[in-house]
Amino acid sequence: MPDLSALLAEVRECRLCEPGLALGARPVLQCARGARILIAGQAPGRRVHASGIPFDDASGDRLRHWMGIENDRFYDPALVAILPMGFCYPGSSATGDLAPRPECAATWRQRILETLPCIELTLLLGRYAQDWHLRDGKRSLTERVRRWRGGWPEMLPLPHPSPRNNGWFGKNPWFEAEVVPELRARVEQLLQTRENQAHG
Repeated sequence: MPDLSALLAEVRECRLCEPGLALGARPVLQCARGARILIAGQAPGRRVHASGIPFDDASGDRLRHWMGIENDRFYDPALVAILPMGFCYPGSSATGDLAPRPECAATWRQRILETLPCIELTLLLGRYAQDWHLRDGKRSLTERVRRWRGGWPEMLPLPHPSPRNNGWFGKNPWFEAEVVPELRARVEQLLQTRENQAHG
């Protein structure tokens, strides 16, 4: 199995996409070999680029609310791996942040996933992560989320927790009522098991 620490050092030095990045390269990710939960996001936003802390923004607040998890557990790489489809902030347009740079996943994603043998739940935030992980054709995000039980309890497609999606949440109240409680229970089960083993 590849050496994860060496691979992460290589990732953090990556400048592959820098000529096309609005603010330059600053890869933001978190993982350790024993992580049980993988969060597959889109790409860091401007605030995360500045802080270097994944989900250090309103999207992260909503995601932690969905998961029922506090900051100290969320930011423990031995529990939660955070691997966006693009590790660097791609820049923005009039309608929001640009798409993750495709070179990132093509270069790094599979290599890193091969070093994470303990993942039992993968959260797929938004279309880019779902397209890569599910490879199920041209289904809409809403259709994928409605069919969430298809990959449960190992994989869960989710809308991106960005405030830009507040309209979607307003139109789909079933999501908070049906999916979020199941997600919280599964997260607590996995993290409790991991913590009990660590202290056992």
